[in-house]
Amino acid sequence: MTAELEGRVAFITGAAHGQGRAIALALARAGADIVAFDVAAKIAYPAYSQGSPAELGSLLTEVEALGRRAVLAVGDVRDAAAVQSAVDDAVEQLGGIDILVNNAGIVAYAALEDMTEAEWDAMLDINLKGPFLVARAVVPQLKRRGGGVIVNNSSVMGLRGGNRLSHYVASKHGLTGLTKAWAIELAPQGIRVVSIHPTGVNTPMNDGLAELEGATAIEIAERSAGNLLPGVPWIEPEDVAELVLYLVSDRARFATGAQFTLDAGLLTR
Repeated sequence: MTAELEGRVAFITGAAHGQGRAIALALARAGADIVAFDVAAKIAYPAYSQGSPAELGSLLTEVEALGRRAVLAVGDVRDAAAVQSAVDDAVEQLGGIDILVNNAGIVAYAALEDMTEAEWDAMLDINLKGPFLVARAVVPQLKRRGGGVIVNNSSVMGLRGGNRLSHYVASKHGLTGLTKAWAIELAPQGIRVVSIHPTGVNTPMNDGLAELEGATAIEIAERSAGNLLPGVPWIEPEDVAELVLYLVSDRARFATGAQFTLDAGLLTR
């Protein structure tokens, strides 16, 4: 039986750990070759750790162990030249790109009156401008393949508000808007565009955010989420990966311009 994504290439940002890594492995298990793009370094804001070169390297090993090819690319989604270089390498080594998962992102708390312009700019540049720069570079490759899929990883905060999260909420609402606009623009070329909206996810970002706030990961989850299902402070990266796998597959062939929540009931409250 042919694997569901056999012959397809997926470009995933923020792939070294957390949700991006889980997505990369899920798509590789389904037959896709992987382009793993990650900053793989500490950045100025926020102060918690991002992915690392070692994590990228171990991802390569895991993808290859599944019998799939992988291209690793170290770069910042804010750097258009680095993004284009990664796309060019992907095309040269893997033949093209069929799937884009805009997953790279950051989160941090800041009260409106205390927020600096640098903090606002970093949040919007990574979470909103980054997906724009990556999509701008990847879409020509999707068109050359006769179509494809873009999945934007937004958040439940891309559908509601959040306390001390105005820059984050603005960036994620913006990503929801981009999803709708791109779906309209790219439909004639056979490109589907959807957004996903997870509640809190059990990733290193959770731990980093908790450390910055002087709280536990559980306290952060309860403060920013409040899931409806009992005993579910967060979901797992693999839960997100399974949703993405469905959305990039032919099983979701008529899904475009839509928002898909994976929120343990949070938005029902």
